[in-house]
Amino acid sequence: MSKVLVLGATGGIGGEVARQLSAAGWEVCALTRDVDKARGENAAFAWIKGDALNRQEVLAAARGCAVIVHAVNPPGYRNWAELVMPMIDNTIAAAIAEGATIVLPGTVYNFGPDAFPVLHEHSPQHPQTRKGAIREQLEQRLEQASRQGARVLIVRAGDFFGARVANNWFAQGLVKPGKPVHAISYPGTPGVLHQWAYLPDVARTMVELIARRATLEAFARFHMAGHEDVDGTQMVQAIQRVVLRRSGRQPRVGRFPWWLMKLIAPFVVTVREMQEMRYLWQTPLRLDNQRLVDTLGREPHTPLDQAVEATLVDLGCLPTPA
Repeated sequence: MSKVLVLGATGGIGGEVARQLSAAGWEVCALTRDVDKARGENAAFAWIKGDALNRQEVLAAARGCAVIVHAVNPPGYRNWAELVMPMIDNTIAAAIAEGATIVLPGTVYNFGPDAFPVLHEHSPQHPQTRKGAIREQLEQRLEQASRQGARVLIVRAGDFFGARVANNWFAQGLVKPGKPVHAISYPGTPGVLHQWAYLPDVARTMVELIARRATLEAFARFHMAGHEDVDGTQMVQAIQRVVLRRSGRQPRVGRFPWWLMKLIAPFVVTVREMQEMRYLWQTPLRLDNQRLVDTLGREPHTPLDQAVEATLVDLGCLPTPA
């Protein structure tokens, strides 16, 4: 049985990858600061007490692991500059020591307007935000590690949505978790393409690529197409269809209150970071997935309405099906 260490297994993408790897027969080890709480949520993993910021604890947890999934981030948007690089450096040290493959959920933050509108795996990275600069540095560090005994697999996708993940635009912008959907607030500029990624599809893509890791180059990057909302209406209409079918009423659609975010931004770190990333809702960009399709034969893809319904149920916006 192959062994994997998941950093961030209590979060959205880390937890979903861990569950799918466990179902595929992997021995899943997961590092967490609160073992009792984590074990109560998922007893199938071997939970190890530790912190991704503690190198010795990461090294110890990674012993015997063929893969390390690095899906850990600072809580919310806070302290990225101080915490992101030390955490990836600890993962790199463990991967080099074990000859393991690092798997990273990538983002589009590290690309600037010169790479738009179509992003390829090797498009130039000239970010124009603080967060983007950190992601660029992170990937540069990983590329260097791939020449020092580690292997690296990066999967980039659009905005996440799905069960067990609330720190995303779907849950923080479009709807209100825990409440029936009476209104949908859309952050994007009308007519502008936006890409979404359903979390189980992203995890399935990673799991299938992990199974093929020996055939990939030492520093491998892939893009997912996910769900392309070509004009900013498809996601909203899917939510409306699902809610209408389940409740008999159709939510109204309104504009996201960016003006309010601008007022709040100086006082709230999370809102300030959201404001900084607004350009991704004003500029059409598309991740080209041809390399992924060539490698897997197709991209894992859940129909949009099915994905939206599962997400709304998990967020408490729809009753659980009988």
